Amino acid sequence: MTGETDLTKLVRSLHPQLNEGEYIFTKIDANKQIPTQDIIGFFREQEGVTLILEKEKADAMHITYGFIASWISLQVHSSLEAVGLTAVFATELAKHAISCNVVAGFHHDHIFVSHNLGEKAIKILTELSENYTGD
Repeated sequence: MTGETDLTKLVRSLHPQLNEGEYIFTKIDANKQIPTQDIIGFFREQEGVTLILEKEKADAMHITYGFIASWISLQVHSSLEAVGLTAVFATELAKHAISCNVVAGFHHDHIFVSHNLGEKAIKILTELSENYTGD
């Protein structure tokens, strides 16, 4: 299954889900060993490796971080070739002064927002999905 590409169908089917817990972004030395099962997200940049981890696990490993996030998963199966979905939800969150960090998985998009704004972001995304007309 390749996922949905129709923007209106995508937005109307967001079904945002707030994952329990607190999550952090950190940069680690490429030589540091982190158990694969503890990694939520991994991206290698020229300056080092960016990881997304559960805050509790990062604390246990004495990993430093700044940003503490809530993790929202959009339950719609979006195609990696879909155009405009990120723009629509990022714009709506920005209208409410909520920054979002987006990770596209094979099946779903995942949004990380400031931890204290997770519930508010869910409400905004749910209302967006319920009221979106594509205009």
